[in-house]
Amino acid sequence: MSGGRRRLGRAWRRRRPLRTRLALSVTAAVAVVAVGVCAAAFLVVRSALYEQLDLSLTQSARLAAQRNPGDPPGTLAGECRFLAAPACAEVVPADPAKDPASPGLLPVEPAARQVAAGRKAPYYTNITVSGFPARMLTTDYAKGRALQVALRADTVEDGIEEAAGWLVLTAAAGVLLAAVLGYWVSRTGLAPVTRLTATAERIAATRDPRHRIELPPPGREDEITRLAGSFNTMLGELEQSVTAQRRLVADASHELRTPLTALRTNAELLARADRLTPDQRERASAALGRQLREVTGLVNDLIELARDEEPQPLVEQVRLGALVEHCAQAARTHWPAVPFQVRVPGEPVVVPGVPARLSRLLGNLLDNAAKFSRGGLPVEVELVPGIPGVPGSGPELTVRDHGPGIAAEDLPHVFDRFYRAGAARALPGSGLGLAMARQIARAHDAELTAEAAPGGGALFRLTF
Repeated sequence: MSGGRRRLGRAWRRRRPLRTRLALSVTAAVAVVAVGVCAAAFLVVRSALYEQLDLSLTQSARLAAQRNPGDPPGTLAGECRFLAAPACAEVVPADPAKDPASPGLLPVEPAARQVAAGRKAPYYTNITVSGFPARMLTTDYAKGRALQVALRADTVEDGIEEAAGWLVLTAAAGVLLAAVLGYWVSRTGLAPVTRLTATAERIAATRDPRHRIELPPPGREDEITRLAGSFNTMLGELEQSVTAQRRLVADASHELRTPLTALRTNAELLARADRLTPDQRERASAALGRQLREVTGLVNDLIELARDEEPQPLVEQVRLGALVEHCAQAARTHWPAVPFQVRVPGEPVVVPGVPARLSRLLGNLLDNAAKFSRGGLPVEVELVPGIPGVPGSGPELTVRDHGPGIAAEDLPHVFDRFYRAGAARALPGSGLGLAMARQIARAHDAELTAEAAPGGGALFRLTF
């Protein structure tokens, strides 16, 4: 049964909202404190009132013993049945056989005989006299006798009842105040969580990550505020990701529209091959093959960039000098009208990496430089070895062209996907080469930057 109750309690707590549980917890804590303080105050008041009454009984017993030191057993004073009367006093013998013939006003217990015989210490008792509450002191009187003194306790009982009533009202007010405070604390403390939940629900309903949680002014940060700030940061990253994804889809559709239209035109033309001359069929087939290669390359680039991360093939030690020479030779084949000047150090420069990916990076840089070269001016490629043992001074490769250069407004965007400056819109390419080059560089713990070259042209700097 106890295990079942515990399970039901846990299930109830799980079903309750956090605000309700927090409010109930604060209310219970403050209520327990309020009730405990009121209970302690009641015990203190009760003890103080009885202590004052006991002091009066002690004084009355002392006076009675002084006035009648040798009286026989029996009643000494019996007026205590009245509220304003002095204390009742009776002498009780240790031997019941010596009791007087007429019984006294006060009750005689066996404990009183023991006090008379000297076997028990004096004590206080709550009794009833003539139907009214009273307090009685039983103390030693003379050898073989005890003295019982009693006073009406109506005022003490009334005081205790009045104090109990006020303390109950105080405890009830404390519990009510605890409930109000608990609700206020839960509402105020969980307000950022409520806004966070509402924002998350709004984003889930609208699929719009532009919403943000309102944060308090600086200087009032707490754990919940930091959580809301982290959630806003996550929303910002999500918005950038969604924006980049939408831009990628839009740019990809724009870039694919032209080659797909050309492909369809050439395909429709070849479908009527019987109406074409052999030379026309050959030109259409060559154009179709060229456009297929362009579309295939564009789609492959899109797939790699959409992953936003590099694959993890086996890494090996790559000789950069030999790789630069190989890529420059391939570029000379693709751009026979552009001279490539390569300067590499005599000693080998080795970095960990994937040769195929680094070749793709260098090929993209060389193709970009050759595309913008003018009037037979060379593309300058230089590899500078790093300083061994010095952090941050790894090998550096620069590729410079003598073309129109990069405008200041275009410089921050040259590595964006599908971004093409105004001077490049009439040139071949999809606008993905530099974006892919930077992605490959970062996968190899290198940094690729672009800047305006001294004297004109563009300079790309790859630092490992």
